[in-house]
This record gives sequence, C-alpha cells and structure tokens, in this order.
Amino acid sequence: MLPHEARYSRTPDSERLKWVDSVVKIMDNQFRLPGTNFRFGLDPILGLLPVVGDLASFAVSATLIMTMARHGASGKLVVLMLLNVALDAIIGSIPVLGNIFDFAFKANERNVRLLRSHYEEGRYQGSGKGIIVGVLIGIIVLFILLGWALWELAQFSYHLIFG
Repeated sequence: MLPHEARYSRTPDSERLKWVDSVVKIMDNQFRLPGTNFRFGLDPILGLLPVVGDLASFAVSATLIMTMARHGASGKLVVLMLLNVALDAIIGSIPVLGNIFDFAFKANERNVRLLRSHYEEGRYQGSGKGIIVGVLIGIIVLFILLGWALWELAQFSYHLIFG
C-alpha cells in the first residue's frame, strides 16, 4: 500500500474517499511556481473570473464537504469545514486581495487535513448530514428572501419611475 493510499485505511469507505485527495490536489496544489516550492491549484485561477469562478470553486468545496459528511465527518467537523469555505468565499470575492488570499489559504486542503485528523482519532463514525441539511435549508431560505427583496425593489423602482 502506498502512503497516499493509507490515508483513509482506517475508514470503512476508504475507496470512496480517494477521489477527495485528487480533487483537492487539482483545486489547491496542482501547479508549482517555477523555482520555488510554492504550489497552487485551480481555485485561485478560477477566482480570477468574477462571480462565475468563485461560484465554481464554492460548488467544488461544497461537494467535497458533503462527501466527507456522508463518510463519517461529525457535525462539529462539518461546521469547521464550512467556516473554512465561507472564509475562502467571502475574502476570496474581494478584488485583488481575494485573489492573493486564494493562493495562500487553500480551504480544501485545510478541510482534508481536518478530516484526516478526525479519522486518526478514530472518530469517523459520526455524521454531519444534519448540519449539511440545515445549511442547505438556510441557503434556500436566504435565496428566497433575496428574490423577494429584489422583487420588492423592482416594484418600488417601477412605481418611482412610472408613477
């Protein structure tokens, strides 16, 4: 067994989690800056595309977290992972500063390190599914409220302009 294959050897779903390492490498460490040991992935590159790039990075990170939650991450661990991704998304959306932050922060890599630590402590039997469902419901409610607010603003603007 190779060292990277042993990472999840203590988990019941180790084969299913191998792709997590692959995706994290692509998103956070795929490329090396020539002449240095500094590595970066697609996440900061996608961040250069306004809105669309940040949404794509967020979708990948959310998918990774949902996968890890399905495979034994506890609720507390999922919350910590969501905080990493939220911090990455919020600061990463700031022009220029966000792009620099994306190169250094590497939320996905941090989340996998948290997951490995969780597994090494033998606590992988927990489940963060309830937290994920709660967050998804919260996001849906937020989008509904945002849609309603935009609708009200549009009606107000229409009445202001056309009387």
